[in-house]
Amino acid sequence: MKLAGKTALITGAARRLGAQSARTLHQNGANIIIHYGRSATQAEQLAAELNTLRADSAVTLPADLLDIAAIEQLAQQAIAAFGGLDILLNNASSFYPTPLGQISEAQYNDLLGSNFRAPLFLSQACFPALQKTQGCIINMVDIHARSPLKNHTVYSCAKAANVMLTRSLALEMAPDVRVNGIAPGAILWPENENELDSSEQQHILHKVPLGRSGSPQNIADTVCFLATNDYINGQIIAVDGGRQLF
Repeated sequence: MKLAGKTALITGAARRLGAQSARTLHQNGANIIIHYGRSATQAEQLAAELNTLRADSAVTLPADLLDIAAIEQLAQQAIAAFGGLDILLNNASSFYPTPLGQISEAQYNDLLGSNFRAPLFLSQACFPALQKTQGCIINMVDIHARSPLKNHTVYSCAKAANVMLTRSLALEMAPDVRVNGIAPGAILWPENENELDSSEQQHILHKVPLGRSGSPQNIADTVCFLATNDYINGQIIAVDGGRQLF
């Protein structure tokens, strides 16, 4: 129970990597604030699951992360939920292709908003509370922040901005708050097959030295590692099976 008595706010925590990270932090003793946008049912189900394991240890909070006022309200509600905040995991992310010649302003605002602007403003809003607990921020980046993904120009640029945000905040918030990032590789495929078909998936796996995809638990374990190691700051850990070796 490395995180007993700690509180974690996880954006986009109702599903996929966010949900597994919530379960793992909870298993290690943390209270969990499950933020969601449109996944209310899954968020409530996850909270019920965690509260069954340990009573009054999880709550849900909705917020539109493209709305700055909603972000600030989310921070206030999260801090009040358990009387403080120790961990902020900026996990929520939009992901879809934006082929050149078809990029719209709405797509630009959505992808930059969820992957860069929201983590920036939420981190800023949570900073005073995290200072009090000598807490940490973990940003979910992507290996495509370094090596762009074809037809995903806006997304790749947004994640590259997230990398610099992580490093900048690590400098600005030190010595009180540590800030690090995780860059997943082939962990979970997009749910919409139009975003990445099976042939593209196989092409990706051929580039992974370990020859296979990872699991959400690989990411969740890294989240827990960064949350508990108090001498790592300003780092981006690639969890990609060695794909960035090429």
